[in-house]
Amino acid sequence: MEVIIKPDADAVSKEAARLFQRQLARQPASVLGLATGSTPLGLYRELAAMTQAGQIDFSRARSFNLDEYVGLSPDHPMSYRAFMREHLFTHIDIPPENTRLPDGLAPDVARHCAEYEEAIRAVGGIDLQLLGIGTDGHIGFNEPSSSLSSRTRLKTLTPRTIADNARFFGSEDKVPRHVITMGVGTIMEARSVLVLAMGASKAHAVAAMVEGPIMADVPASILQMHRFCALIIDEAAAGQLKRGDYYRWVFDHKPAWQRA
Repeated sequence: MEVIIKPDADAVSKEAARLFQRQLARQPASVLGLATGSTPLGLYRELAAMTQAGQIDFSRARSFNLDEYVGLSPDHPMSYRAFMREHLFTHIDIPPENTRLPDGLAPDVARHCAEYEEAIRAVGGIDLQLLGIGTDGHIGFNEPSSSLSSRTRLKTLTPRTIADNARFFGSEDKVPRHVITMGVGTIMEARSVLVLAMGASKAHAVAAMVEGPIMADVPASILQMHRFCALIIDEAAAGQLKRGDYYRWVFDHKPAWQRA
């Protein structure tokens, strides 16, 4: 895992955008795994600006989102499809038919999850998977105690995640209790993984992910085993890392070709 510590959230987003730019320049038909929530908003603004400036091209890319709330239609303002339209898809040149999210209204959830996995396999797998990390160490909606080999499936949200997401819905009572999410095993099959974290509230989870034991109580910790995982964080999110100075030294002295 490469740990990249930046001064602030803006610098985190700019560095992440450069990694997307390199990925698409090297492989224009990349399959991208995308995330929602507050963490990637700065990145998505950067990608939109780069698209408008002609610095990045999504026209041959495909995307699969990590998750969707069960019971919300794609047109619901709090659905992740609506989120992606508002914050990314309408601002870049990716063909709408090349974007895919789980269906929150799927009548047969188990079958839909299997079909989602098959759709990812059918296009050759995900080349670059974007992730945030929850305050409890979850990735996607793989809550603590999730199987580290899990596949796309239905998950019940924990009270902590419901509370964290209540700001988007106005109250905890309005947050759906179930989601469809890519599994930890699905995420681990991506060829490369990019994790972003900003703010002091993420510092404990970041430290557990990077320097703690690999365990289901911190699903993000399995990324220690991923062959190509880059973690880009700001100084606040790096606040509980024991080896922060070492990570800064390593990043500053790597040859350019070896960096994420």
